[in-house]
Amino acid sequence: MSIKINDLTVTFKNKVTAINHADLEIPNGVFGLLGENGAGKTTLMRVLTTVLAPTSGTVSMNGILYCEGNYPKIQSQIGYLPQEIDLYPGLTVQECLEYMGDLSGVPKEECRKRIRYYLEKTSLTDHRKKKMRQLSGGMKRRVGLVQALLNEPKFLIVDEPTTGLDPEERIRIRNLLVEFSENRTVLFSTHVVEDLVATCNQLAIMKKGKFLYSGTMSKLIEQAQGHVWLCKVTDEKKAREIEQHYHISSKQFVNDGLQIKIIGKMRPEIECQPCEASLEDAYIYLSNESISEQ
Repeated sequence: MSIKINDLTVTFKNKVTAINHADLEIPNGVFGLLGENGAGKTTLMRVLTTVLAPTSGTVSMNGILYCEGNYPKIQSQIGYLPQEIDLYPGLTVQECLEYMGDLSGVPKEECRKRIRYYLEKTSLTDHRKKKMRQLSGGMKRRVGLVQALLNEPKFLIVDEPTTGLDPEERIRIRNLLVEFSENRTVLFSTHVVEDLVATCNQLAIMKKGKFLYSGTMSKLIEQAQGHVWLCKVTDEKKAREIEQHYHISSKQFVNDGLQIKIIGKMRPEIECQPCEASLEDAYIYLSNESISEQ
């Protein structure tokens, strides 16, 4: 399964361009989509799920061109977990999922079998008789993920799937997505860098409707090597002073003060030591470099 995006542009009636002549290829496996709010990620997912038609450019799935005549064929191969989800508050979890499976054309017995499997995988078995309106936000997201998996799509699109989940639940959901991605494509959109480190090797970074980067995680991190430094300060006041002059990716309290990680093209003019870059460091470095080049 491969999704190809060529010269894609989406402009709304208010003249706002959400995606600007973007090119991207999404291969088999889990593929990360990273970007700040307003980067164009949600618009891209609406195009990929056939909810929104492009203004110009093309999108294809395994050679099938996205166009109105092909939408039914494409939709049958897609599962989608949107960022905002509100599934039939008056139904129980079991009833809701059976209804969603029926809408997707999954045979009744097979649907129930899949529901049992995925409820167990998402630790929702004991909650299957609860009304949807009784669930916490995290539980609703897990039910939403189950509904997206019911038709066993070839292309699964998930938008912030770990929002509202505790650490153990997040790990469980990430493992489920990795397992599901075998011989399939999973587009994992998030702003939580840790989720991508744990699930995928390839990703794209989106900013203001364009892709700043697309490729492997290791090559992205290579770009930030030599641009990350550690500095120690005695108190929060000195840390805030440094923040006024440099991009800070993290602060950590240590025995003798605070340890600060600084990201920048040039070595800071303060006492510091170079250190290994992480994915989050690379993301911040690339985003800031794109701003300085404008």
